[in-house]
Amino acid sequence: MNRPRLLPWSENGKRVYLRASDPKGIISRLADEMEEAQLGAGREVLGAARVLLDDPDASRPELRFTATRLTECLFDALRVAESRGERLVDDEGEEEER
Repeated sequence: MNRPRLLPWSENGKRVYLRASDPKGIISRLADEMEEAQLGAGREVLGAARVLLDDPDASRPELRFTATRLTECLFDALRVAESRGERLVDDEGEEEER
């Protein structure tokens, strides 16, 4: 059985799922690409945040902006992890045991 896939975007703040018989279909590939882009952005923001946090003269607005971006990236990374974790369970055939 193929469980719906949690997609890396939302619609009006609600989670979006894909039920597809082909995990290599166009929407699945688009979701894979978006997840990779989100994780890449997270790596970039983390690198910039480390530099900023090492600067004793960093301003409050700079720190606040960085915290906001880090929060957004963490949200995205957690959603990617949740989606991929669910698919790992499917790959191992454990979804029927739940």
